[in-house]
Amino acid sequence: MIISERFQQDRRWALSRRRVVSTVLGLPLALCRDLSAAPQSAQSGVPWLADVQRAPATLPANAPRLPALLVDGQGKTIETQAAWTRRRQELRRAWQAFLGPAPFARQPRPRLEVLARDQRDGVDRQLVRYQVEPGEWVEAYLLKPLQIRQPCPGVAVFHSTIDHSIRQPAGVEGRPQLAFGLQLARRGYVTFCPRNYLWPTSLKIAAGQQAERFLRRHPQSKGMARMLVDAQLAVDQLAALPEVDPQRLGSVGHSLGAKEVLYLAAFDERVKVTISSEGGIGTRFSNWDAPWYLGPAIRSSEFVRAHHELLALAMPRPFLLLGGDSADGDRSWPFIKAVLPMSRWYGSPLPVGLLNHRQGHAVPPLAERRIAEWFDHYL
Repeated sequence: MIISERFQQDRRWALSRRRVVSTVLGLPLALCRDLSAAPQSAQSGVPWLADVQRAPATLPANAPRLPALLVDGQGKTIETQAAWTRRRQELRRAWQAFLGPAPFARQPRPRLEVLARDQRDGVDRQLVRYQVEPGEWVEAYLLKPLQIRQPCPGVAVFHSTIDHSIRQPAGVEGRPQLAFGLQLARRGYVTFCPRNYLWPTSLKIAAGQQAERFLRRHPQSKGMARMLVDAQLAVDQLAALPEVDPQRLGSVGHSLGAKEVLYLAAFDERVKVTISSEGGIGTRFSNWDAPWYLGPAIRSSEFVRAHHELLALAMPRPFLLLGGDSADGDRSWPFIKAVLPMSRWYGSPLPVGLLNHRQGHAVPPLAERRIAEWFDHYL
């Protein structure tokens, strides 16, 4: 077992942190529920699904008016699933054309090199790296329950905009409420937490510099195209693990990571369940126009795309949008409302909703519980 000096210094997880996670998830430290059984029927829905499909009492004045979703290229209302399937393909091609070509071809699953490892409280946590193209390496944390009786669900976890990047979702450093990878591993999932390309190391963000470097090498691609390919590579890693059931894959992200899972859900149908927390689903809700995301082109009057189209591409796979009236919140409701009529083809209730916890750009205990319940029910 290889243990790096830096990793050894961070191996001690504070007891208070473990108690917080255990209390929130309702699990004893030494036990994880058996998630090897098939997930519950999506038709039944989580008990609180109706709550997250209820419109706000008052829609904020800054809520966007979205272009009609269920119309075809000639402006005719889409009435059948066959017509929607055709329109879905058109929307997918339009978004792919906007994002530009993939910056590099995805090869067979890159070999994982283990850099550091520890085992604590029923979880095996590994710092790994893998090569995505010649000279380009990505680090990630891989977390597994120590007791695995048969292949279990896997979740790709995407970090937020913090200097210590993947160390937060892995529970090494940062706020325990955002240690999604650790929390879910303790719950019986295998989790994979990759580092975003804007971080040259796991302890330093250099967004402008890294985006400039990427766009100079791939001028026809948007920064989000790189994030999408990187996210799909993370799913490749998960799906190939012998401990993981490749038919039961999910994704979750907060802030920056929430943006990534929106695109991943739209373009990778291997991802069966998604949770997007405080990413700002509207293109005007946050800094989507930054060069490392979609760039200034989205400010042009010629840009006619909106993210309810991506949400529609993800249907009918379960998608939960979390907001706190910061990046997302009541003003995000029109995106959910736009896809709900699709239940006529996919069945009711459609597993999509908006939970506004009204606690700002955070993940309060209510949101932590809902994240666990959403994955447990649908994955």
